[in-house]
Amino acid sequence: MTSTLTPDAPDAPPSSGGGAEPTAGQVARRRWRASRGVLAVVLAVVAVAVILAVLRPGAAEQDLDPQSPGRGGTRALAEILRQRGTPVAVSRSAADAAERATAGSVTVVTWSGRLTRADIDRLRSIRGDLLLVAPTRRVLHALAPGVEKAGTSFEKTDEPGCALRAAALAGKVRFGRSETYLPPSGATACYRDEGKPRLVQVALDGGARTVTVLGSPFPLTNEFLDDEGNAALAMNLVGARSSVVWLIPDLPEPGSGSGDATLGDLVPFGVKLFFLQLVLAVAAVAVWRARRLGPVVAEPLPVVVRSAETVEGRARLYRAHRARGRAADALRAGARERLVPLLGLPRSAAQDPNAAQEVVAAVAERVRAAGAGAPPGAAPTGTFRTGPDGRLLYDEATIGAALYGPEPADDAGLVWLSDVLDDLERQVRQS
Repeated sequence: MTSTLTPDAPDAPPSSGGGAEPTAGQVARRRWRASRGVLAVVLAVVAVAVILAVLRPGAAEQDLDPQSPGRGGTRALAEILRQRGTPVAVSRSAADAAERATAGSVTVVTWSGRLTRADIDRLRSIRGDLLLVAPTRRVLHALAPGVEKAGTSFEKTDEPGCALRAAALAGKVRFGRSETYLPPSGATACYRDEGKPRLVQVALDGGARTVTVLGSPFPLTNEFLDDEGNAALAMNLVGARSSVVWLIPDLPEPGSGSGDATLGDLVPFGVKLFFLQLVLAVAAVAVWRARRLGPVVAEPLPVVVRSAETVEGRARLYRAHRARGRAADALRAGARERLVPLLGLPRSAAQDPNAAQEVVAAVAERVRAAGAGAPPGAAPTGTFRTGPDGRLLYDEATIGAALYGPEPADDAGLVWLSDVLDDLERQVRQS
């Protein structure tokens, strides 16, 4: 039995991989390799920030706390007041502060963003003086009527510039970053920056008690208490009465109906600054690593235009615009570029006006040694004669006019120039 073998189908010709477009998967992998380093750096920065935030002591245990010896605490001020005979009671709720406060006490209100509406109502009922340290807008409106927030000042130190005794005795104070305010009529305003005070005192109940608004906590803290007149101002404001109630409210219970502080009020300024820097860093990396237009890439055209058509098209353009001068310059420049290498001269001589006489003399010398036919027509200018072999013998004046002459007067002169240049080039090549 005879078996028939069927030949295998020929393999498909291998495709050229040089010009193949990359697949979507290849592009994704390429972008991932390019960006994973930047992503790792960003994740590392975020991880460090989270760890620091978790390990950092709570703000209620440190910042503006009379029991805290940290840089942001106020233990130094509290100890000085106690040594001078002014007791300092620390309250963790508005209810406790209202119960401790008397007509002869100063209640210092810090971290006002944690106060609920009920807390604010309790503080409004206090008979003694109030010192509001960088209060929120709602607390400011409720406890210091007429005082409005104006902006933020970054001027570090300033003179009091007011008649308030506590400020005048303290003199220059270091504030650091501070809120500024718009005081109501009749209020005492001190430490102005561009006309906006950082300390405002309002008299209430016919002058029986006062509410003082301090735009910055820095003059009270352990870190800045010994700068400039900070200690004097802090003691004059906080120790103005016989006792001090220092309120650092705990965080309200969920659902307690605070409704006071916005998210921006609860977020510390340092955290805002960190995220701003992070956004700027990510934007800088995005600009650095963004896809940009690369260098121009030569692309083969689908249509090849013959050189004769290109020349003819340019000739029509020159003729339409009566640009005989530019056409003549192009013809002469091209002829010189082709003649100079044949004459053994440097290429720079083709466009060097100082080498014109040398080029003309060299062409005339080679033309005299050539043997070829003559161009059609007669020259409208210049002098030439016919040799024994029928070729035209150009003198140096005619050669110079052809290679470096003026603009042709008409189209016939341009045609004559083209013929002469062609004939000169042909004779030089054949010499």
